[in-house]
Amino acid sequence: MFDFIKKNKINHVHFIGIGGIGMSAIAEILLNKGFIVSGSDIKSSHITKKLEAKGAKIYIGHNENNVEGPDLIVYTSAVKSDNPEIAKGKALEIPIIDRAKMLGELMKKYKNSIAVSGAHGKTTATSMISLIFEHAGLDPTIMVGGELSEIGGNVKIGNSDNLITEACEYKENFLKFNPNVGIILNIDEDHLDYFRDLDHIVSSFSKFAKLIPKHGYLIINNDDYNARKVLSHAVCNIIAYGINQESDFQAKNITFNEEGFPSFDAVHKDELLDRFTLSVLGYHNIYNALASIAVCYTLGVPVDKIREKLSLFKGTHRRFDVLGEKNEIKIIDDYAHHPTEIKATLAASQKYPHKKIWCVFQPHTFTRTKALLLDFASSFNDADKIIIADIYAAREKDTGEVHSKDLVELIKKEGKDAVYIDSFEKIKNYLKDNAKPGDIILTMGAGNVYEVGKMFLK
Repeated sequence: MFDFIKKNKINHVHFIGIGGIGMSAIAEILLNKGFIVSGSDIKSSHITKKLEAKGAKIYIGHNENNVEGPDLIVYTSAVKSDNPEIAKGKALEIPIIDRAKMLGELMKKYKNSIAVSGAHGKTTATSMISLIFEHAGLDPTIMVGGELSEIGGNVKIGNSDNLITEACEYKENFLKFNPNVGIILNIDEDHLDYFRDLDHIVSSFSKFAKLIPKHGYLIINNDDYNARKVLSHAVCNIIAYGINQESDFQAKNITFNEEGFPSFDAVHKDELLDRFTLSVLGYHNIYNALASIAVCYTLGVPVDKIREKLSLFKGTHRRFDVLGEKNEIKIIDDYAHHPTEIKATLAASQKYPHKKIWCVFQPHTFTRTKALLLDFASSFNDADKIIIADIYAAREKDTGEVHSKDLVELIKKEGKDAVYIDSFEKIKNYLKDNAKPGDIILTMGAGNVYEVGKMFLK
């Protein structure tokens, strides 16, 4: 399957952090190909249980005794260098590589290796492209950075020369990939615990564009100022899409129906392809749809198959996910955790039927909150009431440099109604006492803020 696996006679692969979205997808592919798979994670989850049911040996907690004779160890970027399993692997001189390198090796074996990159929208665009390929009978292997109900999770193993995957820029992981079709949805300031500044991020995406071979394709958002900066670095075929800038693929005559869903004419080089209607909200999803149309049309998918599937696409788990309704109050959850994403989601919400929008936001990581504090403060203009929860630490430790209260104070200076509440239980009670029939409660963040909505519904 992989050249280096054949060369090193690898049969048993051990994954450190196997419960992660990206790691579990690769583990499942290897299980399907007949490899022995083991792995560890800090806690059990539906993902680890699914892998266990498919034959993987799962360990909960990291311990050197988990390393029982593998031929190769794969680790996620969240794993620290002092991890006991990495130390054991080094002591036993077992080859050790990171997840991105492993995925890069996998990509070499597909004729169409499609990598979807960008600061925002990767999961949605990857899902759109994947489901269009499925609808067209192209049977792709799919690796999504979220849960997609149509494939029963985050991975689907196909029997074709098509691989579709997300390509995350964090720690420049996507530079270890081997795509022949690359998509750049947008470029924005993020992951500033690794990147020095925006120029460093643009430089990384420029290197990603360079990876695509001469015969391949770079599909790029022509309306994104920072994305246009990478064009001169590409050696492959360039295909631009956009709404405002003249592009190879362009959305024109945009309208919204009473539920807030957009329709638009997709024009390819001044010729109408078709009129498309989406079942997901927001201008940002018009861009995601355009990227998907550009990729699929370029690779030979019939227009009617593209249109049909996009009209049925209702999003992925945690992307404007309607969790339910109680007392005529709709509970919606969204993964938005960056100022640009918050603005886009709230703007889309404005077109959704509502009286008031209650936004419950859980900041994600201290580094991001501190670096983008002013941007966060000005991103809630389309919300009526804002509740800020405690910062979700994720991979970081609290150094005391920034607090959710700091964000609340700045939001108030923007003239918005904001409050800090220090527990999900208190947030649920506050909403129960104050939200009215016809309102929307929108939970946002990359952590576990969705639990507020579930608590409210109960």
